[in-house]
Amino acid sequence: MFTNTQATTVINKQLKLKFTLLLVSSLTIMSVITISPALPQMTLAFSAVKNAAFLVKLVLTLPALMIAIFSPITGYLIDRYGRLRILWFSLALYAISGAGGFFLNNLYHLLLSRAALGIAVGMSMPIVITLIADYFEGLERQKFVGLQIAFMSLGGILFIGLGGILTDFGWKYPFLIYLFALLVLPLSMMYLPEPAVVGKNNQFNQHLKAPRQIWLLCLNTMIMWVLFFLIPVQIPFHLKAIGIEKNSLIGAAIAISTAFSAASSFSYSKIKEHFSSLTIFSLGYLLMAAGFICISVSNSYLLVILAMMLSGLGMGMMIPNTNMWVMKIAPPEIRGKEIGKLTTFWFLGQFLSPIIIYPVLTMLSISSTFMLASGFLFLLSISFLIFQFSITGKSVSPKPVG
Repeated sequence: MFTNTQATTVINKQLKLKFTLLLVSSLTIMSVITISPALPQMTLAFSAVKNAAFLVKLVLTLPALMIAIFSPITGYLIDRYGRLRILWFSLALYAISGAGGFFLNNLYHLLLSRAALGIAVGMSMPIVITLIADYFEGLERQKFVGLQIAFMSLGGILFIGLGGILTDFGWKYPFLIYLFALLVLPLSMMYLPEPAVVGKNNQFNQHLKAPRQIWLLCLNTMIMWVLFFLIPVQIPFHLKAIGIEKNSLIGAAIAISTAFSAASSFSYSKIKEHFSSLTIFSLGYLLMAAGFICISVSNSYLLVILAMMLSGLGMGMMIPNTNMWVMKIAPPEIRGKEIGKLTTFWFLGQFLSPIIIYPVLTMLSISSTFMLASGFLFLLSISFLIFQFSITGKSVSPKPVG
């Protein structure tokens, strides 16, 4: 039996652990979208560089490529050697490489610093998702996963809003926000314990296989991010085209998408009580399709805001839905490896988004591109709904006689 003092101590430790996990999680979304409002100014600043318009968009998305490359490597390492020392190194690298953009005047040097930032997140993100799976189980895990994604989104609101405000002083200032990692580092050292599962049965782990279903979830995650990342990459240019000049308003629009994503993620546990995982994917894609249609026909700031709300709600329910599914079916002994794989596809989608969309934009306007994407999102929504109905039909259909 715990005394009141002991119970209070346990609760305090748990709260500190959860809060630290949430702070580390917030660094992930901050790594990419914080500088989004600065993209038009950066394009002008580097206009003398060949292919500047394309290279500046890579400044936003190059970290995603490095995250995709280093996440599976990190997954293997943390299953074998532990979570925390790698996490501490990644947080220090995050602060140094992220803030480096403030001091660099060469576009190619800036791209190198962004690559280093991607390596840092490629370490920290699979670690924090794996730690959540290590520390929590069952309904508590389901609730915390929703809370984690919501907190990431709220962090995105704060950081991208601050990024928009700082951009009005100059495109370099948003890079200083990355120094926030130096505040998170000591908290991770004090309040996150190393899980006991680490390092056990390494010889067995080499032959342990995860369900093939994880590959489908990974592919779906990549598609989600290819489409959703149209918002931070293209919305600043779309808003400029319809006459919105203030960078703070551009940052606010993207932040609203993140805010509604947070609300949706925070409600994930309740949503999951009423809908299957497949139905949640169908609803999420349908909401995103509606949002993208609003963008394609928008000629006012208010209609873009409505689009951000709908898109955020859709994406916000699909991210924890994917994470929970992988946590549930991945064997604990290779959990880090499988979450690393999921993280790879997550950020590969972000990196590929502007590359895939760039040739489309050479043929179509931004508005037409969003309309095309909305059609694809609607098809995905219908596909998941049909898949759900087919499974439900099989489960309730009578067995054939004899």
